[in-house]
Amino acid sequence: MIVLEDLHIAGMLKNRKLARAIADVGMYEFKRQILYKAEQAGIKVLLASRWEPSSKTCSCCGWINEALTLSDRVFACLECGSALDRDANAARNLVALA
Repeated sequence: MIVLEDLHIAGMLKNRKLARAIADVGMYEFKRQILYKAEQAGIKVLLASRWEPSSKTCSCCGWINEALTLSDRVFACLECGSALDRDANAARNLVALA
């Protein structure tokens, strides 16, 4: 099973500092290719909603940090005390969705 996070690319392109880098990556084409190849191979693909708080939710206990901003690169849980890289925490939450 493959889990992809459905991101709002058009909204991300409005950020002047990141627009060129995001456009160069070609995220839509990557998603399209993954869906196409997975269908050919018979692999299930789960698209996590863009509203899923994957980076704001603790992967250990489920506590949600509403105050987390994009500049915060480490997720520190106030409930269980775990501290993880924000992206690693989000990846664990997406694996748990599968």
